[in-house]
Amino acid sequence: MFGPIKPVRRVFHRLFNKDRELVRAIAGVTGSTPDNLRLYKLALTHTSFARQNLAGKHETNERLEFLGDAVLGAVVAELLFRKFPYEDEGFLTEIRSRIVNRESLNQIAVKIGLNLLVKVDTTNHGMRHKSVNGNALEALVGAVYLDKGYDTTRRFILKKLVRPHVDLHKLVNTTANFKSKLIEWAQSQNMDIRFDIVKRKQHGNMTEFTSEVYLNDKPIAVGVGLSKKKADQAAAEKGLDFLKIS
Repeated sequence: MFGPIKPVRRVFHRLFNKDRELVRAIAGVTGSTPDNLRLYKLALTHTSFARQNLAGKHETNERLEFLGDAVLGAVVAELLFRKFPYEDEGFLTEIRSRIVNRESLNQIAVKIGLNLLVKVDTTNHGMRHKSVNGNALEALVGAVYLDKGYDTTRRFILKKLVRPHVDLHKLVNTTANFKSKLIEWAQSQNMDIRFDIVKRKQHGNMTEFTSEVYLNDKPIAVGVGLSKKKADQAAAEKGLDFLKIS
């Protein structure tokens, strides 16, 4: 009459060992052992892999991503504010955006091995959306914040993400001309290209511009900047990424 107990026990041990491995992996990535493992499991669950909870809602990492994006931005803003005491708001905003943009976060996520932990549906021809890893990194920041508080999250961001993987000196002293590169490519392909400022948003005494880039009258990317030139550059950078032009 005790026959079914062994299979149940084996399943329990398998799940326990998986959790233990995940705890070790997260501790290696963040530098601290999780207290609320459920938060981290959620952070690593992409919307394509989501399942419905008892309330009928899909549990994904999107809400944690929203929170993590805000915390990450705040920590990087404080770092730049202290490191560059004589630079203006425009400079600080641009450098922060280059640190926390999607391409940068995707690269950092892969470098710390987060791509190996993210649960994503690969049945669609085995494809992974290009921002899955960067989104998961933001969600992980959100999970650490809720689990450990601001100070631990700040240490994680600075010690594990920014200092080992962001070359601030190179970032500040390198200005890539993405717009020229994209225009040259379009001309080589005999394609028409144009940049349009599609939105202006006032922030106090500063204006944020949104630029959209079109190839043969089809929009391919949008960029934001505190000048028209910077917005065009941001749009061009995303356009190059979209077209997979290195």
